[in-house]
Amino acid sequence: MARGVMLMSGGIDSPVALHYLLRQGHDVIAVHMDNRPFTDDSPLEKVVDHLALLRERYHQPIPLYVVPHGSTQVTLMRTTDRHVGCILCRRFMWRSAEKVAEREGATFLATGEALGQVASQTLSNMRSATAAVRLPIVRPLIGFDKQEIEAVAKEIDTYSISTRPGVCCQAVPDKPATRSNLIQIGREEERVDVDQIVDDCLRRARVM
Repeated sequence: MARGVMLMSGGIDSPVALHYLLRQGHDVIAVHMDNRPFTDDSPLEKVVDHLALLRERYHQPIPLYVVPHGSTQVTLMRTTDRHVGCILCRRFMWRSAEKVAEREGATFLATGEALGQVASQTLSNMRSATAAVRLPIVRPLIGFDKQEIEAVAKEIDTYSISTRPGVCCQAVPDKPATRSNLIQIGREEERVDVDQIVDDCLRRARVM
């Protein structure tokens, strides 16, 4: 089976997606984009607990990279169009995950995205986000609805962890764009030093 890098948020979806990858026998490295100070400690704590549960279930080590992302959010909020902030945010998340994949010899990236659940998961926005990377993207939950995902989360005992109290990301714009195009996104990214931002995040990443 293949080795992949999975973006883990602490929410309901990503541990369910990881469960499906592990069940199929894939070797997975987890990456959590640490959004503090725009959230509290709870997302990271949830990810740590999700991974502890899934490690025991599947007898796999599942290394965890914690990549600081708050400073990236600050730069994007100060410099770029807030309406497309979530898409730009996702592009930097994917770039960081791809850098981890290169370091770990992984051949694909993965996420818990399901089509249309939130603004960043419309078809055009997912295309705009993932165009930032070259590795293939695996989305085990792409056609699931929320009720189906929650049912699996309850079955594998991650639901109670995901739904513990916590602060949602405070960097989300009031009116996030539900449609985007790569020309627009490219113009916004010209306002920042993409390589420096990604390199700085990876330099400060830690492995748990």
